[in-house]
Amino acid sequence: MKSARLGQLGCYAIVLLTTVAPASAQSVDRAEIEKIVREYLVQNPEIIEDALTELERRTQIAQAQARSQAILAETDVLLRSGDDVILGNPDGDATLVEFFDFNCGYCKRAAPDVKALVAEDPKLRIVLKEFPILGPGSVEAAKVALSVKRIAGDSAARDFHVRLMEMQGQINANRALDLTEEMGLDRKKLSEEMATPAVEAIIAANLALAQRLGLTGTPSFIVGDQVIAGAVGKEPLADAIKAVRQK
Repeated sequence: MKSARLGQLGCYAIVLLTTVAPASAQSVDRAEIEKIVREYLVQNPEIIEDALTELERRTQIAQAQARSQAILAETDVLLRSGDDVILGNPDGDATLVEFFDFNCGYCKRAAPDVKALVAEDPKLRIVLKEFPILGPGSVEAAKVALSVKRIAGDSAARDFHVRLMEMQGQINANRALDLTEEMGLDRKKLSEEMATPAVEAIIAANLALAQRLGLTGTPSFIVGDQVIAGAVGKEPLADAIKAVRQK
């Protein structure tokens, strides 16, 4: 990657020299121009580092702007889908969206931070997006969670999410359904609901949404038009929420 960028910079330098050079210099052949450029870069190597740094900075800015635009375009499905579990205040003045996987160790690590944010911020609304990317067991667990919400309602879905996220080890359909039985829910009905096209469609829609937003891992948090990747801790999330409110 670095060699490719160096080559690109060299080409830009040649084009620049041939463009701005006076008419009397236009007869200088390409090999001589390349020699001049090479000698200049060898004598001033810091220019290469500066140029690469600036190129990376501009690339990151462009990517962030594109992602922000994508988030704004997806506001409705991000914030107001009826398929998601909502933690905290459903009418809160700030919303944190989390894309998660029940088998994600980092999601489990972040769960206490999310819980603390809810406890400390009575005006915070948290939207939980099923994003099962860590294998068949994750997909099965997501289907059970969605089925709990569809059949047993919001309160049961919140309880199920918190308890399953606290469970250690690999999560699959059997372990998730065992938990529903412990909660007094109808395992047979939930198993039937898991296989419905509606549940499949929700997962497919979430995966497609994550792709449009450029999300590649879990947990991925969205606050305002900003993406925060990974289990970063409570304070960075709280700071991002505060910044959204200040806007």
